[in-house]
Amino acid sequence: MSLSPVTTDPVFTSDKANLAPGATSICRVSPKPSCNLGLTESVTVDAIELSPVIPVNKQNYDSENPSVLSARYRTQRTREKIQFVTLCWFDYLEGWNDGSNGPLLPRIQKVYGLGYAVVSLIFVFACVGYITGAVSNVILTEKLGFGKVMVLGSLCQVLAYCIESTGPPFPVFVFAYFINGIGIALQNANAVGYVACLKENAEAKMGVFTAVYGAGALSSPLVATQFSHLPHWNLHFLTSLGIAITNTIALIIVFRLKPQAECLSEIGIVDSDNNASEHSHLRQIFANKDVHLLAAFTLLYVGAEVTLGGWIVTYIIDVRGGGPSSGYVSSGFFGGLMVGRVALLWLNKKIGERLALFIYAVLIIIFEFIVWFLPSLIGDAIVVCVIGMLLGPMYPIIVTHAGRILPRRILTGSIGWISGVGQAGSAMIPFMVGAIAQTAGMKVLQPVLIGILGIHDWVMGPGVL
Repeated sequence: MSLSPVTTDPVFTSDKANLAPGATSICRVSPKPSCNLGLTESVTVDAIELSPVIPVNKQNYDSENPSVLSARYRTQRTREKIQFVTLCWFDYLEGWNDGSNGPLLPRIQKVYGLGYAVVSLIFVFACVGYITGAVSNVILTEKLGFGKVMVLGSLCQVLAYCIESTGPPFPVFVFAYFINGIGIALQNANAVGYVACLKENAEAKMGVFTAVYGAGALSSPLVATQFSHLPHWNLHFLTSLGIAITNTIALIIVFRLKPQAECLSEIGIVDSDNNASEHSHLRQIFANKDVHLLAAFTLLYVGAEVTLGGWIVTYIIDVRGGGPSSGYVSSGFFGGLMVGRVALLWLNKKIGERLALFIYAVLIIIFEFIVWFLPSLIGDAIVVCVIGMLLGPMYPIIVTHAGRILPRRILTGSIGWISGVGQAGSAMIPFMVGAIAQTAGMKVLQPVLIGILGIHDWVMGPGVL
């Protein structure tokens, strides 16, 4: 670049004798310029040529062969896909766990001779486990890192299924639900937080990730219904154990017990880290109003979802006079959940996520009234499937929204708390329904659900989105 002749700093005085006739002084500027004109007094500089300053990392990046950059990009995308599929496999196990409860509840009541209220203790112990895991996750993730906490949670599930598969006394059986709750909470918090950090097609990836939960919850009742009719019904948990073991192995191989920042760097994502202690993280999370609004929404949402999926089989048998195959109604509900999380992605984008949420919420309440007042076994089964499809998109929308509005430094911990509170709702609300049904009968399921959904819509209104 050449500039018109300019005069240098007035500290120098003109002395043309220092230059040969017609000579010009040229200064090339580098990141650390070392220019010695050999002048003791000022000179008129006729031309200045500037060399661009290039950062070291930029120089190295541009010096690489384009084919090398393309190969690196393909390697990162392949690793991202492997990581994503591994996390989806955990989510499948989580859905499998939740979907198993509905068909097995009537058999558990019969084997142990329990009423609705006492058998609901499995939800209570699971609730305590979820909350314990959600709170401890923030501290454990800071001290152990993403990879180790994921494996720790998966090992908790392996232990829980080992206990449940033996058909132990009921107190031991429900304690296994507590251990399982801790494991699910630890993995769910970190898995959802990790998927929220992925950049390309974030909404679609979150939709697919949560849809895999629906796939697990869809398939498990098909198996659990068969085991519920067998003398050794508890052997169903051996299938859960097999999935849990493969989940542990996959987590160890893919993430290799590494921290989240290191795992993300392998797929080309720089995770902004901060040096705050876990106590500071806790204070920031609990001081954030949006975190509590999202947690309250998720508690009611997941509570209503698991309550309907868990108690609908008992409702169909006791209220609608369903037969041994009623467990498949639960599969229909979770199948609708899975389909809704993928098939309605286009509609969410077309009309906007906020408007979509309110439309789904209103339609769900209308369909719940239909289930309540329509005395038809087949009709109820179909409507329950539609309700599942409308409920499906809500959770991924909320998690994606959390990734947009919450500070990155507390995102994983915040999503962990939100998910943990949601999982607590999946235990607390089904227990509440069971306690009420103990005295009023299972016919109370629909009016209680309508009340929960009404509160859920009210919480959504003030500013969740």
